[in-house]
Parts: sequence; C-alpha cells; structure tokens
Amino acid sequence: MNDKFLKPYNPQETEPRIYKEWLDSGFFNPDNLPERHKIPYTIMMPPPNVTGILHMGHAMMLTVEDIMIRYQRMLGKKTLWLPGTDHAAIATQARVEKDIYKKEEKNRYDLGREELLKRIDKFAKESHDTITSQIKVLGASCDWSREAFTLDEKRNLAVRTVFKKMYDDGLIYRGNRIINWDPKGQTTISDDEIVYEEEKTKFYYFKYGPFVIGTTRPETKFGDKYVVMHPDDKRYSEYKHGQKIDLEWINGPITATVIKDKSIDMEFGTGVMTITPWHSKEDFEIGERHNLDKEQIIDKYGRLLPIAGEFSGMKIAEARLKIIEKLKSKGLLEREEDYIHNTATAERTGGKIEPQIMNQWFVAVNKKFTLPHSEINGISSGAETTLKEIMKNAVEGGLVNIIPDYFSKTYFHWIENLSDWCISRQIWYGHRIPVWYKGEEIYCDIEAPKDDGYVQDEDTLDTWFSSALWTFSALGWPEKTKDLELYHPTDVLETGYGIIFFWVARMIMMSGYNLGTIPFKNVYFHGTVRDAKGRIMSKSLGNGMDPLEVAKKFGMDAGRMALIVGIAPGTDTKIAEDKIKGYKNFANKVWNIARFVFSNTEDVKYDPTFEDYNISDKELIDERRAVLEDITGEMNEYKIYIASEKLYHYIWHRFADIILEESKKIFDSGKPEEKVSRKQFLLKTFDEILHALHPFMPFLTEEIWSEMPIDNKKLLMIEKWPI
Repeated sequence: MNDKFLKPYNPQETEPRIYKEWLDSGFFNPDNLPERHKIPYTIMMPPPNVTGILHMGHAMMLTVEDIMIRYQRMLGKKTLWLPGTDHAAIATQARVEKDIYKKEEKNRYDLGREELLKRIDKFAKESHDTITSQIKVLGASCDWSREAFTLDEKRNLAVRTVFKKMYDDGLIYRGNRIINWDPKGQTTISDDEIVYEEEKTKFYYFKYGPFVIGTTRPETKFGDKYVVMHPDDKRYSEYKHGQKIDLEWINGPITATVIKDKSIDMEFGTGVMTITPWHSKEDFEIGERHNLDKEQIIDKYGRLLPIAGEFSGMKIAEARLKIIEKLKSKGLLEREEDYIHNTATAERTGGKIEPQIMNQWFVAVNKKFTLPHSEINGISSGAETTLKEIMKNAVEGGLVNIIPDYFSKTYFHWIENLSDWCISRQIWYGHRIPVWYKGEEIYCDIEAPKDDGYVQDEDTLDTWFSSALWTFSALGWPEKTKDLELYHPTDVLETGYGIIFFWVARMIMMSGYNLGTIPFKNVYFHGTVRDAKGRIMSKSLGNGMDPLEVAKKFGMDAGRMALIVGIAPGTDTKIAEDKIKGYKNFANKVWNIARFVFSNTEDVKYDPTFEDYNISDKELIDERRAVLEDITGEMNEYKIYIASEKLYHYIWHRFADIILEESKKIFDSGKPEEKVSRKQFLLKTFDEILHALHPFMPFLTEEIWSEMPIDNKKLLMIEKWPI
C-alpha cells in the first residue's frame, strides 16, 4: 500500500495539485475529450459580477453546476461549461466611484468619462482575476479557453447587433414613461436593483373637498387635481366620472376632476385617492388610461420644484413636516396614524427611489412583429407575435422546464403583468447605446456614422440587456460559429431564484427573438445560502463565509457537500462551520476506507471482470447496483440533493460501518475462497463508489483513484459512470 494512506488526508496540499492536473489534461475543453464523448451537453456559467469576491451563494451555484457537468462527462457527453464574468455596470461604477471619493474626494465629473472608465477597467480586471482564482479553488471543471466577459469586444458586437435589429423592428423606442430614478446615483435603475427597507412613518388623512384622502407622501400632492374612486363604490355613487369639484388645497383653491377607475382598492383607507402620475407607477398607469395631465413635483435631485410654491427648492425630508403644518393650519389635516411600510431604495447607493417620467430607451414587450424563424410552441415561422408571447409560450409549451416547477406560477404571473422595459442608464460604464444625433436626425447602427457632426447618446444599457444574450453571445453570435451550432440551445441554466424575471425570462425573450429558439431546456433554481441564524450573508452583518477560507480550513470537497446534501432546489439553506466540519469528517472516512481496502487487498490483483463471487457477496453486489441505479435516476431528474444524501449514507453507514466490519471477520477466519471473493468485491465496490462520488467530491476521489491498482488508467474525471 502507498505510504500516503498512512497519513491523514490533507486537502490543502491535494486540491491545488489535483486542479492543476485537470487543467494540464485539457479535458475541461470538450474538443479534447475522448472519442466516446459525442453528444453535446452545455451549461453557461451565470457570470459573477466583477465587484469583489465570491461568497457561499456563488459556491452553491458553482458546486451544483460542476456536479452536473462532471456527471454528464462521465456519462459520455461532450460537455461544455463556459465560464465568464459580468461587468455589472451600476454596481461596478458605484464601487469605484465610492473608492475614488473616499481617497481623493473627487466625483465622476471631476475625472471625466475617459479617466473614470480607465480606472473602472483596472478595478474590473483585478476583480476578475480574484474571482477566477476562487472558481478554480471550488473545483469548477469549466473550459477556460472559451471564457467570456459581458463587456468584451465580441459581446459588444452582439449587443449592438441586437439593439439595431430591435430598433429597426420597432421593438426598441425612446419615449417618456415612468421609471425608477435614483437621486443619489443619478440614474435610472431596474426593479432588481431596488432594495425594500421597512420604514416607520406616518399615514396622513387630509380633507380634499368633500372627500378624505390618505397618503404617506404629502410632498407629492401639489399637483394632485384628480380624485379617483372605484366605479362600484356605493359610498361615492353620487359623483360622476369627469365631474368637476372646487376645493381648497395646499397653496390655495383648485378645481379637481373625479375619475372612476377599477384599479382602486375600495378596502384601503377611505377608498378614495388623489393621484400623482409623475411620481407613482400606479398613478401613471391611471393617467395613461384616462389621458390625464402629468405634472412634475420633484426634480432629479430630490428637491421640490416651483409648483410647490413656498416649499420650492426644499429636500423632501425637510419639506414634509412643514407641508403638514400648513395643511393643519388650514384645517385640512383630518388625522394621522403610525404606519409601517416598505420603501424602495437603490441597492448600490442607498438612495430612496423617486419614480419619475423621463425620456428613456425602452423595449416594447407587447408590440407585434414578424418572427422569421421559430421553434417555439404556438409561434410559427413568419407569424406575428410579441416578446411577451415568446417568453410565455416557451415555458407554457414545455420547451423550457423549470425546477422546481412551482416557480412556473411566479414566472407566468410576472409575464402577465409585464410592462415595457427601461434599458437606458445614466452612467458611463457599460455598453453605450449605439445611437447618434445630429440636430433632429437620429442614426442607429452597429458602427458609428462616418459623417461628421454626429454625437453619440451619453447613456449606457442596462446590464441585463447584455446578460440576456449570454447563452448565444458567449458562443460567438452574431457569427454562425461551430460552437453555436453544436452547443445551443444549452441544456441547463442553474441560478438563484431571485433573478427569475430579470435574467431567466429575458434570456428566453432574447433567444426567441434573435434565434427563434429557446436558450436552455431546463432552469434549475438553487436557494439562498444563509448563516446559522438564517440571516442573509452580508458585509454589514459580518456573517459572510469566504469559500477560500473554507477550502483552507476544511477542504473544498467538504464545503461542496455541505452546500448540496439534502438541500432541494429553490430551498434556502443555513450553513455553518460545524456542518462543513461534518463533511470534512466524511472525507477522512473515505480516506480511511481507501486505507483499509488497499491494505487488505495487496495480495490480489484487482480484476474488474471477476465473477466468481460467493452468494453473500452477490447479494451485496445486487444491493450496491440498486443503490447506484437509484442515484443515477435521481441525477437524471436533477435531484442532486437526494443522490448525494443516498451516496453519503451508503458509503458511511452501509459500506464502512457494516460491510467493512464484516470483512474484518472474513479476513481473520474466513475460507480462502471467501477472502478472494470479498477482496474483489471490496475493490470493485470501492471503484464504483469513487466513480459515483466524483462529481460531488472531485478532489478526494481523483486523489484516491490515482492509487487504484488498475493498469493504464486515466483521470477519474473522464471515466465512465458506474451504471
């Protein structure tokens, strides 16, 4: 027996060495796999943001995907797991701007666009290098030769190509619509970049002519000249739609118009509300339905405009109490109550979101267009459809399978309520909008106009626009590459359930629109990784867990097992060092099993074709085969959490605790033929255990496999799955 098994297993020494062996083999690249690997199997790695280091949530994602890829590779698939990183425009620029201001007390305008982008690029490159080193520590068997970045030249060409195509089809337009505005970051932001924070405030009731209205935001009420109620509310049946009412308001007498609209919740407050279409999405939609006037009350810096009269120029927080005092002095304050609600803030800056009507770029999701080529259920080639229908039909028709399936309801609910997507951002980092202006003339194309006098749009695109192209842009589109033909549609998208709308749905939309097909066949949602107390890991709480530290302390195999065993897709999980330590003990157990098996079989040559087993061992073989068949079935259904748990229990509680203990008795006092049968059984069983355990604990199994007494063996990562 090799002397290495006389020492305890050392993952810190083993894992970096094994990963280098895998890299040197070239087998991460599907082009280098043996001949038996023919049928393609593809996963596109959800690109981590280049804003810092990976956390255990990323570790969960990478572990699950690596298990899928290693399993399919062992089945004989031509596996491509394509890695990459995301430029994460707002998050990255905000991080760099914050660092610059902290060190130099300069903002973006002090530096200028060119200098700021230079500094962001430097930061992004350093962050990228950190992230890729972490991915390797996690054991990810991805093809580094095909690595992509959402802001590199090839992806930029893909973005400009799609923008031009959608612009020509009338699916991208510029218009005045309600958006999420971050006064602190001075940009529009997407819904997913909003963080809702619980806020204790006051709910005020005011006299509004013959009505009583309620609000938490009196500062928006200067332009309120429409009073809205449900047409079926019997309390207000005497008032007619369009009726004019004269009343006293904040800055004097006004004339209000009665609007009847079915969106009003009769049970909330008094069932009557005034609307501010410029500063509320719901109010804006009511205004659109009834063609109402819209007046801006608050500017883009969060200050009140001249319409507020004496309060003009004040910040919202400063003005609110003064407005209340004035309404009270006029006898218009009915009452006030303590109120707790969720207020929208910008994730990256902490600024309170102020809905605004602005001239921005949008994707039209309900506009009809002709789809030249389609493989999507219910949408034939050459037929008219909409982007919303593409997203709906791909999942409804079963082309895209969502795991777990209960997220399908969430998906369809979002699709049904989908409005046009604001894609322009007022920041400098990212894909710049490929539109140029010369006076009233607008020029949109993949390349800049050759004529002088054109000025490019200052805005950049929402990061999710380029991310939505990921499955095909990373494979070389718009070029018709061999990779695109072979590996698209991909087999699985594995990601967190929190971005089902912002990424998953939009990838389905963009793939359907540009290629006429789906981007992936399956969507596997993992849950959120939380600390031992169930809290989301964050820097502010100081409860984060660095995967690199996990690897140093316990070995990454232990960390991987702690993230997957018994944890169903879509289910949040708590993780703590005690849990990881338990799987470090399991790794040691497997190492000790290797020591026992190898030390007790040195006098026989392992024969994988051996069949002269006794009855007892044949029964154990049938049992082992049944376990592995179960595990294979679970893996094929993406029930990784069950497969890993069954394998864990078979190895520890059946093979180690019972079968090996029985084997000691046989080796001590059994007949010669019993010993031969049992030794071959142990070697064969341990051989298959290593194969089955490899996707879950690749470092440990590869290291032990290198000592298996088999001639001409190759790396375990390209061995055949045992069933």
